[in-house]
Amino acid sequence: MSGILITALEGIPEVTSGDDLADLIGSALTRSPEGIQDGDILVVTSKIVSKAEGRHVAAVDREAAITAETVRLVASRPYPGGLTRIVENRQGLVLAAAGVDNSNTPEGTVLLLPLDPDASARQLCSDLRLRFGVRIAIILSDTLGRPWREGQTDAAIGAAGVRVLEDYRGTHDPYGNLLLASAAAVADEIAGAADLVKGKSKGCPVALVRGLSHLVIDDLDTAAGTARSLVRPADKDMFRLGSDEAYSNGYKDGQRAASSCR
Repeated sequence: MSGILITALEGIPEVTSGDDLADLIGSALTRSPEGIQDGDILVVTSKIVSKAEGRHVAAVDREAAITAETVRLVASRPYPGGLTRIVENRQGLVLAAAGVDNSNTPEGTVLLLPLDPDASARQLCSDLRLRFGVRIAIILSDTLGRPWREGQTDAAIGAAGVRVLEDYRGTHDPYGNLLLASAAAVADEIAGAADLVKGKSKGCPVALVRGLSHLVIDDLDTAAGTARSLVRPADKDMFRLGSDEAYSNGYKDGQRAASSCR
């Protein structure tokens, strides 16, 4: 591999509930000068998947929607006029407001993330493979913040047909050193790179990535090809507790210690 090509896919109309995304994206690919080739990866903004799946709720219910999508509160911080909540949502993602979004949506509504991003990616990938007769991959991307870093970047929240993790553990570097911990989250890297051409307000929700065919896999059902597999298990998470949880646990431990001394 000497380089990759990333281009925004033009001509995708505003997506509404019930739309056939495979047909909309497939038609845009047919009109595109780049077309579609074996080994291509399509990075699709998860927002248009949510729109097609009818994941709108009324804006007045935003806080209730965040609560409903929350599995675990990690941290919270008040700001003038509201409360920022960092939570773990149903998809296992730790992010602000459970992924409930009010940008690029009709007035008076907010969008929830797809119910099962990996399943959505798998269906879209299967439909487009069948339509074009080529082996492609799909990554559904969404914007996430990062601990200890300013700003946000896109990451993979759904995937199909792509090896999401490039695992170098057990191999050796050019100096003969055994690699024990190196594993590149290539699906996240691809999602972030694709956002450079999709942008946040350009109306281009899909990017075509060419030159990474070695990451495209045949099996759409393997766990190794899912974005969910990138979520670190709780028992391996050194930073599992957020500030709210740490305070709550410490408070409970203090109460128990005080009770035992009575």
